[in-house]
Amino acid sequence: MLKPDFFYSALAQRGTSFFTGVPDSLLKSFCAYVTDHTDENNHIIAPNEGCAIALASGHHFATGSIPLVYMQNSGQGNAINPLLSLADSDVYKIPLLLLIGWRGEPGVHDEPQHIKQGKVTCSLLDAMGIPYQILTENGDELEKQLEEAYCYMRKHSAPYALVVKKGCFADYKLISTIPDKATLKREEAIETVIGSAPENAIFVSTTGMASRELFELREKLGQSHQSDFLTVGSMGYASQIALAIALSKPNRPVYCLDGDGATLMQMGGMTTIGTRAPKNLIHVVLNNGAHDSVGGQPTVGQQVDLCGIAKACGYTKAASVANKPNLSEALKELSSSAGTAFLEILVAKGARPDLGRPTTTPQQNKAAFMEYLHD
Repeated sequence: MLKPDFFYSALAQRGTSFFTGVPDSLLKSFCAYVTDHTDENNHIIAPNEGCAIALASGHHFATGSIPLVYMQNSGQGNAINPLLSLADSDVYKIPLLLLIGWRGEPGVHDEPQHIKQGKVTCSLLDAMGIPYQILTENGDELEKQLEEAYCYMRKHSAPYALVVKKGCFADYKLISTIPDKATLKREEAIETVIGSAPENAIFVSTTGMASRELFELREKLGQSHQSDFLTVGSMGYASQIALAIALSKPNRPVYCLDGDGATLMQMGGMTTIGTRAPKNLIHVVLNNGAHDSVGGQPTVGQQVDLCGIAKACGYTKAASVANKPNLSEALKELSSSAGTAFLEILVAKGARPDLGRPTTTPQQNKAAFMEYLHD
């Protein structure tokens, strides 16, 4: 395996000192090492991958050095626009080193939302004209790979990618963790929310732990899964799915179970919710200030006023809670009157170690959910 400190030092020797991106489980050890060994002005965890490309470009303009942008391959979609219309050699010619986690690599078992992305990861780079190599685990080979990558970036002033397979990086645990602001567990918060919801309520949950916990809670409580849409991919878009359903089903209460990282990634969606203002939508953000599903790297979720943002976007009501009694009270208050509601629940990081995954396929989930909506 490739030691994160060795890789980091090899990059530093070639002048790369600025890092930005969105964390990925395959890159978590390297991202953790960067967090612990880079000052905050030279490491920015971006809200989405497109922002990371722009941040890296700005750094190159200011310093002339070659920055590194890290992402899961699912983030390629967010990055395509600035890669082609900003960094490309036909436009501004910006050298960027891309580090891309290869989820869903063909022949390697992974979750269903990663299968298609894994198949097209390399072909997307080919289509964009971005040369790439599969990152080696061997130190001597790494020197050759980086020499080739940096020679290309300097000669052509264009991006170059390193694609990272599962298990490439040796383990490194994050030291610079941020203390929890709450003791309430996310799973306990979700159970409280679904327990307070009307019988005919509709749920849309975000990618990551929240959907896994919602699925297991239904199993634990002996309840049907048909009222729940589990957005296992498409990070940041659960709220827009919920909005469209709320507008189409105005007489049914709709709950969106969102995360802070997902909310920040596509925050523009809140403006659409607020201006459309359905009277039956409760947008719940489970905020632990971390990308919990991919290694616990921090977000700025607990450093910004999400309730203030929601109100500014036009939400009718907004509340923030950090314990179960206040959560129960807030749910009663927000659901008692019509209007678009925003509820931030501060929760602790982490999940129980035996947390499972949905046992139904995405297609089965969709079919049961649509049948429920059409009843």
